[in-house]
Amino acid sequence: MNDQVAVITGGASGIGYGLAEALAARGVRLILSDIREEGLTKAQASLAATGAEVTAVVADVSDEASVHALADRTIATYGRVDLVCNNAGLVSPAAPLWEQDSRTWELMIRVKVLGVVHGVKAFAPLLIAQGTGHILNTASSGGLAPLPGRTPYTTTMHAVVGLTETLDAELKQVAPPLGATVLCPGLVDTPLGQNSAALGSIQLPPGTPTSMRSVAGARGGILSPREVAEATLTAVEADRVHVAPGTGVAQRARARVEALLADIAAN
Repeated sequence: MNDQVAVITGGASGIGYGLAEALAARGVRLILSDIREEGLTKAQASLAATGAEVTAVVADVSDEASVHALADRTIATYGRVDLVCNNAGLVSPAAPLWEQDSRTWELMIRVKVLGVVHGVKAFAPLLIAQGTGHILNTASSGGLAPLPGRTPYTTTMHAVVGLTETLDAELKQVAPPLGATVLCPGLVDTPLGQNSAALGSIQLPPGTPTSMRSVAGARGGILSPREVAEATLTAVEADRVHVAPGTGVAQRARARVEALLADIAAN
C-alpha cells in the first residue's frame, strides 16, 4: 500500500526488478539492493524516472554483516519495513551431481540458502517489533520437483521452500499478521545466466543468448518478470505461503507429491 516500505535483494534485474516495478506502482517506497553496483545504479534511475521513491544500497547477501547493514540503512531511511524480498540468487552449471565441484556447492549455499537466512535474521526482528509485515523468499519450480542436471540449484531451492514454510509458522506463532511466502516460478525471462556467469558460478560459451526467452524458443510458456511479480504480490496480499506461476509448474509439483505419497503408503 501507499507509503509502505519494501526491501528487495537482487533487485537490479530480473524478478527483483519486476517486483520493484509492481511495488512502486502500488506506491510502496523501495530499498533496492544488489551486489552489482553498476546495474543497481541503472535500475534505480529507471525506477525513479517513473516517479518511484527508491534508495539503492549495494549489499552482498552471502555476508551477514552486509545484510544487517542493509537493515540498518532501511530503518535509518524510512523508519520501518513492511515487505522483505530475499530474492538474490544464482544458477549452477548443467552437470550431474558427481561432476559438480565443491566451489559450486559452497557458492550456491552461501548465496541462496545463507543469503535468505541472513535476510530473515536481519529483518524478522524489525517486523516482529512492528507486529506486522511479510517476508518473501524467491526459490524456483526446482524447489518443488526434481530438476536433473542442476543438483546444487535444486537442493538450495528445496531448502528455501522448507525454510519458508517453517518460517511462516514461526512468525504466526509470534503474531498472526506476520507471514512468509516462497516464490517458485517456472521459466522467467531474466538474465540469470549472464548474472551468474558474471559472479563466477557458471561459464557461458560465447554467443549464448542473453534472454531466457531466446533460450526457451519454441517451448514458449515463459513469463516476464512483471507477470511473476504481479502473481507474487497477489499471493502475499492473500497471505499464501506458496506461489508458483508458470506453465507446467503445478503439474510437476503434483507428480512429485503423488509419488511421495505413493512411496509412503507402501511402507
